Amino acid sequence: MEQRCIRVAQVIGKWVGGGVEAVVMNYYRHIDHSKVQFDFICDEDSTDIPYEEIEKLGGKVIIVPPYQKIFKYQRALKKVLEEGNYKIIHSHINTLSVFPLRIAKKIGIPVRIAHSHSTTNKKEWKKNLLKQTLRPFSKVYATNYFCCSEYAGRWQFGNKTYDEKKVFLLKNAIEIEKFKYDEEIRKNKRKELNINDDTLVIGNIGRFVSVKNHSFLIDVFNEVHKKNKNSLLLLVGQGPLRGEIERKVEKLDLSKNVIFLGQRSDVNELYQSMDIFALPSLYEGLGMVLLEVQANGLRAITSVFVPKEVNISKEITFKEMSSIYDWVDEIISINTDRTNNTKLLEDAGYDIKIEAEKLEKVYLELNKKV
Repeated sequence: MEQRCIRVAQVIGKWVGGGVEAVVMNYYRHIDHSKVQFDFICDEDSTDIPYEEIEKLGGKVIIVPPYQKIFKYQRALKKVLEEGNYKIIHSHINTLSVFPLRIAKKIGIPVRIAHSHSTTNKKEWKKNLLKQTLRPFSKVYATNYFCCSEYAGRWQFGNKTYDEKKVFLLKNAIEIEKFKYDEEIRKNKRKELNINDDTLVIGNIGRFVSVKNHSFLIDVFNEVHKKNKNSLLLLVGQGPLRGEIERKVEKLDLSKNVIFLGQRSDVNELYQSMDIFALPSLYEGLGMVLLEVQANGLRAITSVFVPKEVNISKEITFKEMSSIYDWVDEIISINTDRTNNTKLLEDAGYDIKIEAEKLEKVYLELNKKV
């Protein structure tokens, strides 16, 4: 008897064009939709939901009140989950997953996945307080534990649980071929952006939020530009702190040298136009952009708070953030030649075609048990 397609409730939270949403969509695009379908449950203050693509692939987008309105959120979510008659719920909101998974258990959803995509940093003490408060509850309502990296898995679910192999490592796999270096695309993209062939281009892709540490990056670039006037900084992304960063750039008289590109759908081509990628994040669950960077063969410098396991090519430089001048010296001296890391990424398990099949198999096996 042919197995009926199962629908998985994917709890996304705020869809704002971040890395978690990119990961889930990568898997959704490559999973067999005749066997598994996704329903995306998103907060109503989301900004970048790709409705058209999701619906074209057979999925649904279901909007609920933001989790800050906790009582409204819980009532709406309970109704959605009951009406959907789901057997599997997969929550991607880190330690906040305790709220949807509690409701899911209450109404009898048998498979409840808590997914750790992130960690924390002492500099974000307010967020840290909430995360640390909720972290002990991560396993209370979940039946299964997922993570994007060993670091993220150990942080949320504990060393004992991870060592006992109770946490499934679902890698932030990508379309490796899509990001491969192409000289022709580089020329065309630079022409489109009015960038000269000999200009040193430092790039960053990320939301304008405190964890991405754009202010530090601007300080670094300010010093780089003093040493090399023929340099530019490309910033890709949106977010609540963009205005603040734009004002800082203006104050430093760098407006002609820092390009704000906003949210883009051509990031694979934008990598081609860069010479160096800089990611001074305060923390990352893994740092998926660094996988894309390596697929492109682009050299990168990142903070020591990014998990080392992202360094597949061994060509990413990790730096402390105690001095901007260490970053400046590294950027000025870095070798900008591209390398081909395709096989390394494939062998390390970051090919989305292969990894999507693994996730599909996990869902089907979990569904069989209920």
